[in-house]
Amino acid sequence: MVWGMTNVRLNSGMALEALAVVVLAAGQGTRMKSATPKVLHHLSGVPLIGHVLATALALEPSHLVVVVRHARDAVAEAIHRFAPSATIVDQDEIPGTGRALEQALHALPASFSGDVVVVSGDVPLLDSDTIQAVVGHHREQGHAMTLMTTVPANPTGYGRVLRNDDGGIVRIVEESDATDHERRIVEVNAGSYVLDRSAVQSALETLTATNAQGEKYLTDVVAALADIGTAVGGVRVEDSWLLEGINDRVQLGDVQARLTRMTVRGWQLMGVTIHDPSSCVIDLGVELAEDVEILHGVQLHGSTRIESHAVIGPDTTLRDTIVESHARVVRTHAESAHIHEGAHVGPFSYLRPGANVGEGAKVGAFVEIKNSTLNRGAKVPHLSYIGDADIGEGTNLGAGAITANYDGATKHRTTIGAHVRTGSHSVFVAPVELGDGSYTAAGSVIRKSVPPGALALSVGSQRNLEGWVEQNREGSPSATAAREAKGGTQ
Repeated sequence: MVWGMTNVRLNSGMALEALAVVVLAAGQGTRMKSATPKVLHHLSGVPLIGHVLATALALEPSHLVVVVRHARDAVAEAIHRFAPSATIVDQDEIPGTGRALEQALHALPASFSGDVVVVSGDVPLLDSDTIQAVVGHHREQGHAMTLMTTVPANPTGYGRVLRNDDGGIVRIVEESDATDHERRIVEVNAGSYVLDRSAVQSALETLTATNAQGEKYLTDVVAALADIGTAVGGVRVEDSWLLEGINDRVQLGDVQARLTRMTVRGWQLMGVTIHDPSSCVIDLGVELAEDVEILHGVQLHGSTRIESHAVIGPDTTLRDTIVESHARVVRTHAESAHIHEGAHVGPFSYLRPGANVGEGAKVGAFVEIKNSTLNRGAKVPHLSYIGDADIGEGTNLGAGAITANYDGATKHRTTIGAHVRTGSHSVFVAPVELGDGSYTAAGSVIRKSVPPGALALSVGSQRNLEGWVEQNREGSPSATAAREAKGGTQ
């Protein structure tokens, strides 16, 4: 919720003509202690810069400029993925947000004279409605620059907002440059702005790097404008979490927890039953239908889609997976799989990319499936590996079934027809085909195709060597048991 200094709710429905957005994403983010650039760390399945760009695009700006420097190519690639039309500006050797904005404003067409929104690439929860309301206030007041301010629970690390006796903003002082008195100020600069391009660009040219960090501070523009009598406005955002930046992994975790709570609550209000919200993770790209039921310990990632009356969990992770209506998925890990209507998967199943579990099919305990299709009603109930295979309708594979799909150089495919029954511990050495209605005996290794309706077996005749245990394991518990079973005879 956004309020002006007079506690009047702002109008968020104002038009945003002649608007540009600048995203500052040049920082290294050393406090993340990571080889991954800070703005590329993920939040609910989307990199931080992706969240910010989505908000920027929702404003429908005429120009979108992103300033980059650290890990330039990786960050630029992500920018183009989320905002292909964005202009990328490389920050030069002069450090500081003031220099970054200066270069961004120079990248705008000379003819552009509208308002500019400035946001940071590491503030992912700031939404377009809040920005739109601040733009409306900025235009109504006719300020050269309008700051978003807030009063966080802990202002440590933020620049403090200094006001004159009339309430006007005259300066922002960074904490490293602040006096003890200034550090006791609780209103802070949130690092997001709306500004007049012409006025601020002129002020930026007067800035120096004479401060504790040796940087060209964007916040020094406030004092530069105030010194020439130009009014700087401020809009206080009551929900300070909207403006929280991410500088380390603790903050990333805190923001993730908040966003997860918001996402879960949103799905609950849309008709999804979530038994234990605190144990569930749902990425922003996930789609859930009404009457989906999610049990505890469920993680839904990527572009996962779950249709009505499906039950997921407990303790299940799905990534980029489709689950159709009335299916049940229990204690399962699945990635890029498709589980059709009424199918049952789990517990302790592993569906790898290309696993296609047909309508009413069953994948049971400790079964791994990769790049294979189980047609309608097919069953792989226990302790099996099915890779590069097609399993026909109504077929039931016995416990311990294995498709030996790799010959050391090439993957081959196994085709098993409809209503086939295989004995326990059957191995299918691909490429091989079993005809409709065929059977295999327990322990068979199938190397040749099986005609429809045939019984395939590859077992040798059983031999029993009488007395072998007593002769070769004399004195063992087994030998003693054998003698006793024979009535104590030798």
